[in-house]
Amino acid sequence: MEKLKMHTPDFTDENIARIAELFPNCVTESRDENGKIKRAIDFDQLRQELSGNIVEGPQERYQLNWPGKREALLTANAPIAKTLRPCREESVDFDTTKNLFIEGDNLDALKLLQETYLGKVKMIYIDPPYNTGSDLIYDDDFAEDRGAYFQRTMQRDDEGNRLVLNSETNGRFHSDWLSMMYSRLKLARSFLSEDGVIFISIDDNEISGLRKQCDEVFGERNYVANVVWQSRTSISDDHEISMNHNHTLVYAKEYSALKFYGEELDRSEYKNPNNDVRGPWKLVPLDANKPGGDTMYPIRNPNTGEDYWPPDGRSWAINPKEYKKLYDDNRIAFGLKGDSAPKKKLFLNERLAKGDTKTPSSLLLDAGTTKDGSAEITELFNKKKIFTYPKPTTLLTRLIQYGVYHEKDQIILDFFSGSGTTADAAMQLNAIDGRNRQFILVQWPEETAKTSEAYKAGYKTIAEIGKERIRRAGKKVRQGAGQKGHGLDVGFRVLKIDSSNMKDVYYSPDTAEQASLLDQIGNVKEDRTPEDLLFQVMLDWGVDLSLPIMRQQWIIDNGQWTISEPGATEDIGTESSAGTFEVFFVDENALACCFDDGVSEDLIKELAKRQPLRAVFRDSGFASDDAKINAEQIFKQMSPTTEMRSI
Repeated sequence: MEKLKMHTPDFTDENIARIAELFPNCVTESRDENGKIKRAIDFDQLRQELSGNIVEGPQERYQLNWPGKREALLTANAPIAKTLRPCREESVDFDTTKNLFIEGDNLDALKLLQETYLGKVKMIYIDPPYNTGSDLIYDDDFAEDRGAYFQRTMQRDDEGNRLVLNSETNGRFHSDWLSMMYSRLKLARSFLSEDGVIFISIDDNEISGLRKQCDEVFGERNYVANVVWQSRTSISDDHEISMNHNHTLVYAKEYSALKFYGEELDRSEYKNPNNDVRGPWKLVPLDANKPGGDTMYPIRNPNTGEDYWPPDGRSWAINPKEYKKLYDDNRIAFGLKGDSAPKKKLFLNERLAKGDTKTPSSLLLDAGTTKDGSAEITELFNKKKIFTYPKPTTLLTRLIQYGVYHEKDQIILDFFSGSGTTADAAMQLNAIDGRNRQFILVQWPEETAKTSEAYKAGYKTIAEIGKERIRRAGKKVRQGAGQKGHGLDVGFRVLKIDSSNMKDVYYSPDTAEQASLLDQIGNVKEDRTPEDLLFQVMLDWGVDLSLPIMRQQWIIDNGQWTISEPGATEDIGTESSAGTFEVFFVDENALACCFDDGVSEDLIKELAKRQPLRAVFRDSGFASDDAKINAEQIFKQMSPTTEMRSI
């Protein structure tokens, strides 16, 4: 029976496999740190394959480089054997919500989520540390080699990434920050759908390096804009020029597929002075800034006989043939009085039918300030100032409108979530237009200062503040929506990053000592629950973590099965008595799991009758060797489409 691997993919191996498909002659063999033969890439040969000239040694080229860049890429690709453990008591509407709040290192979170959400996220927003010299950044220990990193993250849960102060006296001040961002952006790109977009807030400290880094990760051709947000209105004298703005870099996954949205069209701009049957219209210029084709020609005003050419340095946006079609269809006007240059009619009804919006500006002067953000969260927490300088929801709602607008059931990811403004903004927009935007937030449990008002109020970490902010904001949004609020999803599942549920022997059986074999009969750690195992299986199989989960209690007595009512969520215990089993179903029949001991052929047959798409059992949970051997045959006969695995 095939086993689930129970750790994240090894992206280096996957990349080698892709290269091998294109350039099989570039694949060779080498020895790893243990002396074992493994596949590797002959980079000299690969360089030659990708060059039109003979490659002799390193060549100068335009690129962004810094100490630690290669280690950051290695860290991004290295697999980990961690998991996400559900925390029902900190969640809201755990069984029904589509939203996720993940507590832990965001690099680990991105690796754990990648198989499940590959290419499924419409919008990413992040507000990373600005690297001012007082910000905390992730220390990813880039000095480790890949083998040591894998061993540490897989088998030692008391280590892991931690936050450190990146002071300006550090000789790698910019390099450490770039390395921290590089590995996370490399992973984040794969989450975006083809028409997806990422927004990254930053200030002047790292804007130049981040822009070049994003050009490399996302491709320079996928750069959309640098949106400058007026973050404050008061003038500060702590600089020669008061810094009243922040940047938000915008990149598309694939620029040609991006549909960018703005604000609602201003209907007051559209008039119908000539009672056109197509309704109100407005005039827009007919010229363009990219000459090409047959677009330089005179257009005569039929009312005055005057010929008009495009303005200097520009051309007409259409050729003569296309112009005649528009003219014959009464879509060309020579000003409202008929005595000026040609312009094109835009009809309001046609634009609304296509879902057009007002083109957004690269300047955001009316999207709230950090002072507004502070006021929002202070009001939510009963006038307590528990978080400094959060982004206002007005900024996030504007960006979400740009990236998602009215599209249904889209996913928004924020892996530097801070106080949870992104979740608050998404819920507010859902209440306004009735859509179901889902959010996935990731936040490290960064400790609050013991002198802070947050700590005194009982919030020991930033993650605790974020979770409580979403709870309070959700209640406020639901109450403000009135009757419509009953159908709003203002809940979230809390999942916490932890070491793998599996004992070390599961991954490295050849290293187990004979004296410890009796302790390793079971390969699951003793403190883990069946629901813990369920979520690791979902991660490993790439099953959506927000799908509904149903737990049932199956009891067999004299060959007859009694099954609890579907949808029961009460705690039915983690230990099964003889003939009593806990069975999980994800999204009805997408996945069925039973992690109890004593799984018999009777249970396997009863489960096979349900014909789930996937079925998982504990490798040591079968009642006998015969039951384990026969399990696959039973499913092949009764439910041949079911994929069966063990852990």
